[in-house]
Amino acid sequence: MKTLSKSDLKQFLDEKVVQYNKPEFITSDPIQIPHRFNETQDVEIAALLTATIAWGNRKSILKSANNMMALLDNAPYDFVMNHSKEDLKPLAHFVHRTFNGSDLTTFILGLKRLYKTHHSIESLFYHPDNLQMGISSFKQNFFNFPHPKRSEKHLSDPNKKSAAKRINMFLRWMVRSNTTGVDLGVWKQISPRQLSCPLDVHSGRVARKLGLLQRKQNDARAVSELDIALRHLDPEDPVKYDFALFGLGVFESF
Repeated sequence: MKTLSKSDLKQFLDEKVVQYNKPEFITSDPIQIPHRFNETQDVEIAALLTATIAWGNRKSILKSANNMMALLDNAPYDFVMNHSKEDLKPLAHFVHRTFNGSDLTTFILGLKRLYKTHHSIESLFYHPDNLQMGISSFKQNFFNFPHPKRSEKHLSDPNKKSAAKRINMFLRWMVRSNTTGVDLGVWKQISPRQLSCPLDVHSGRVARKLGLLQRKQNDARAVSELDIALRHLDPEDPVKYDFALFGLGVFESF
């Protein structure tokens, strides 16, 4: 593909955003799981748990996420806040790749601790200058209770050079407007301009082909580099281009 001018590149990507940022996208995407709920806390919990296991085959992700919601009686906030020890026992059989029942139980207990003092977990992610620092802060708060060490790997930390793909995807879901019927738009304290692209093998490959990214590793430095490029294209809503990069990579093998 020939090198595009900035204006041509923006036009090309804007067209791809329109193509993929629409309700049909939801039918095969894990975001359909939190879309089932209306209350803020239910949406937060369903979205966080679903994003946490969102790697691998998409059909498998959806199957596992639906299984998780069933284990939580399809009422995630009520289960988190009011479960008994007996209620937690069936969770032990859950497994999605390396995320197992012990991890799910740890997340339920961690969320309960946070919701005892916070109406919403949005404030725990908020950072006035750098949302990636907010992710790191959230992880520290989340695991600030006795827990299996193994569970920590399921929440990435940009401070440890991670691209934090799944948690950045979760933040996109929660923060971006739901005007097109895809993202959830539940949170209002965090601005869309603060979001970072969920960088993975597909979006990274496309970003490099388009000249938006030079760094070869998909890590925190690459996320920062891509942030700069996408914010030049749209400083108010840079992560809308996640739809373009993902769609080009997954559906068009760009």
